[in-house]
Formats: sequence, C-alpha cells, structure tokens
Amino acid sequence: MYHQVEKESSEDLTINLENLEKQFKYLKEKNYFPKFFTEINIPSKKSVILTFDDGYKNNFEYLPSLLEKYDLKATIFISTKFIQKGYKEYDMMTFEDIRNLNKKYFEIALHTHAHEDFRNVSIDFIESDLKKNMQLLTNENINYSTVLAYPYGKYPKEIANKMKLFSTLKNLGIDFALRIGNKVNYFPTNKPYELCRIDIKGRDTIIKFKLKLIFGRLKLF
Repeated sequence: MYHQVEKESSEDLTINLENLEKQFKYLKEKNYFPKFFTEINIPSKKSVILTFDDGYKNNFEYLPSLLEKYDLKATIFISTKFIQKGYKEYDMMTFEDIRNLNKKYFEIALHTHAHEDFRNVSIDFIESDLKKNMQLLTNENINYSTVLAYPYGKYPKEIANKMKLFSTLKNLGIDFALRIGNKVNYFPTNKPYELCRIDIKGRDTIIKFKLKLIFGRLKLF
C-alpha cells in the first residue's frame, strides 16, 4: 500500500523515487508476478498487487515510466470527491489524467466518493457514497474493477454492523475490499472483504521492505 510519490520526501505516506525504484527493481529481480485484481486467480508462486490510494497527481507523473521499466502493474484506488474538489493542499489527478493511464500498467478501483471513515457513518450513507463513486467513474468513461479500499483502512468491527456492511458490498457487486492489516494474503480466501495490505512507509529501508514482503507486520521495528 502506497500513497504519494515524490523526488524527495521524509513523510510516512510519501515515498521518494529512489526508494520506490529500489523496491520495484527488487520485485522484478525476485520474479514476483504482478497482478491486477481482475487477475487475482491466475496461479503464481509469488504474486504481488501494488496499490496506490486517493489519486494524487504525482502518481500520474512518476509511476508510468517506473512500471514500464520494471514491467509491473499498479491499482489506483480513486476517491472521486478528491478528483472533483481536491484534497487539502495536494495536487490530484483529473478525470482526463485517469482516462489516459495506460491500461497495460494501471487498474482503477474504488475508494468511495467522500472518503469517510466507515466506523463513523451509517450503512445507508456507505451505500449511497459507493454508488456515487461508481457512477461518477462510469459517467467519466473510466473502467474500474469492483474492488474497494476502505478509507483509512477502517470498517466496523462489531459483528452485526460488519455483516450489514459486507452484505451491502455484495449487493453492490463489489468482489473484494481491503483494510491494512499488514499480513500476507493467501488465495482462495473466505474473507474477500477483509483482505490485508502491507503498509509501505516512505522511510522504509530496502531491508525493511524485503522483510515486510515475507512477514507483513514487523513487530521488532
């Protein structure tokens, strides 16, 4: 799980280009098989899905050449409100930018419209918000995979509310939903709405990156 990419950065949610290239190079050298979520059932010994959240302009600027160089793929989870109205002081992609991403290297997926924490809003709000997320992408002629990254990686943990959420996701035709979790996933899975992602921090060394690929959460660091 990544967010922003910049030439230089010391922030946790922004990785600098040098570190990102080292990580991509390692994935290529170790024969990790890059996938989109639409390819999740293709058999492979070491699969990896690279994900980037929100839709930052720097993803559009820096990722295409790196993905092409190392023959990798990335899924970008789009929050449509951020595309329409911006997010804080950050530059975001436009819908035109998203349409222009090379489909060989990029897959678009869902990150809600309003980017609200699912623990703090009603099921009705979630359903309406996801419908808006999907409809806006459709209106903009942007093909997307029916995969959701939970805003902030959060969703209700109470059993009743969680089951209502999962039922809503199923009714909306969403195949998978992702939290953070920092665990390696194994397929097939009986928890399609609780898939984990490994959180790659901006200051992670290449050693820490390699360990995270194997173990997920690193309690010793």
